[in-house]
Amino acid sequence: MQGHSGSSPAFDVVKVKEALAALQERIERARPKNADPKGVAIVAVTKGFGPAAPRTAIAAGLRQLGENYYQEAAAKYAHVSRPADVSLHFIGRVQRNKARRIAELFDAVQTVDDLGVARALDEAAKALQKTLLVLVQVNVALDQRQGVTLDDVPAFVDSLGGMRNLLVRGLMAMGPQRLGDAPEAFARARACFEQLQRAYPQIDILSTGMSDDLESAVAAGSTMVRVGTALFGARPARV
Repeated sequence: MQGHSGSSPAFDVVKVKEALAALQERIERARPKNADPKGVAIVAVTKGFGPAAPRTAIAAGLRQLGENYYQEAAAKYAHVSRPADVSLHFIGRVQRNKARRIAELFDAVQTVDDLGVARALDEAAKALQKTLLVLVQVNVALDQRQGVTLDDVPAFVDSLGGMRNLLVRGLMAMGPQRLGDAPEAFARARACFEQLQRAYPQIDILSTGMSDDLESAVAAGSTMVRVGTALFGARPARV
């Protein structure tokens, strides 16, 4: 199974709450003085961990969870009771042949960068009679191949406008491999985000920053970070 890991550790709610508090302190220290008063949302990434991780995250008060692999998530969430106020975000590559299953299990897809995949998700969401929140993945780092190029983002978002069961709420970007390049890359993401906001009033999510580079992302204006190891520790070795 893709994303399958070895024996998953047990999690302590108190320790996860402590890690969450430390994470929130990091975010607050990095936030610019004129930042959005709504703050920065945290998506707890439970990739590589068993069902204990999302259960503990929910118990610790986290309400947005992220997974990278459909098969791993489906197996895991068969054993997780997810309250109605907890949303599940898909943050991995979307395979078109899994669009129906992804649309069924997840509430949001953060990695839309292909119109064919977008159409498949829209058709699946329509059949399921649901609206799927989506973010457009934008390529802001020179060392990446995934994501819509900055110049193509406005036209790409415009093309998504006719897909009635997709609600485009913003952008997602991965940081560069070199942490030193992160501030410039995330600044490009923010500029693109602000350009979109002027044309589309519903755009309000900029998902940038993970455990290692969230300070640069938040300083540049991120409204959402995707964090795993800073909350749960190192992932078990994959087998």
